[in-house]
Amino acid sequence: MSINLLKGKKGIIFGALDENSIAWKTAETVHAQGGTFVLTNAPIAMRMGQIDELAKKTGSEIIPADATSEADLDNLVAKSMEILGGKIDFVLHAIGMSVNVRKGRAYTDEKYDFTTKGWDVSALSFHKVLQSLYKADAMNEWGSVVALSYIAAQRTFPDYNDMADNKAYLESVARSFGYFFGKEKKVRVNTISQSPTPTTAGQGVKGFNNFISYAEKMSPLGNASAQDCADYTVTLFSDFTKKVTMQNLFHDGGFSNTGVSQEIVDKFSE
Repeated sequence: MSINLLKGKKGIIFGALDENSIAWKTAETVHAQGGTFVLTNAPIAMRMGQIDELAKKTGSEIIPADATSEADLDNLVAKSMEILGGKIDFVLHAIGMSVNVRKGRAYTDEKYDFTTKGWDVSALSFHKVLQSLYKADAMNEWGSVVALSYIAAQRTFPDYNDMADNKAYLESVARSFGYFFGKEKKVRVNTISQSPTPTTAGQGVKGFNNFISYAEKMSPLGNASAQDCADYTVTLFSDFTKKVTMQNLFHDGGFSNTGVSQEIVDKFSE
């Protein structure tokens, strides 16, 4: 349903890999709602994914950038403003990875240079993105920056490993940077704590499919899909959420406030 919610708005979308990814669905939805944007991803992710297809579909340009590199991000911000013809209204940060998870290292047996790399990509990169935008004065007033998080930042999910620490850091950056960005530039900064979602990144976590069905049974409204998340993100990019900032917004069908559901109780009384 297009109601031109983002007509005239311009932005940057990080992290679209393939059509399962939340960033991909968000790009399609932003496009349907009249927004224009630049797509960006790390060169290696671009080789793995199908971002060219998305660029064609949405009439967007792609600027490769390593989100851990300040030089790459400064270049991305400058070029995006050039391409889009002015300041930016919205940014989606949808990137994260854990080398420890990839290499099968347990949380109690982290290899710390893996930890540092994962933290840089998943969490510190959000600060770097915000700082590049802030220093370049690249955001329009009432602009909106959103990053994707997960409830493992607050609660323990054993297999989520060091990504839980990365997400906790990410959420803290949104609050801390959100204060300065709001005070000085009227820009909103929020994180969305999304249901477990069968994206390429999500499926790297051990026992993920079982966990998705557990979350589905625990959530009164069921899990939020990647498309649901894209729709929610678009509301946060729109002018209807102007005073929402420094929040971690649970988008999980009610999972975060459910102690136990009847389905789970029934499962255990079988």
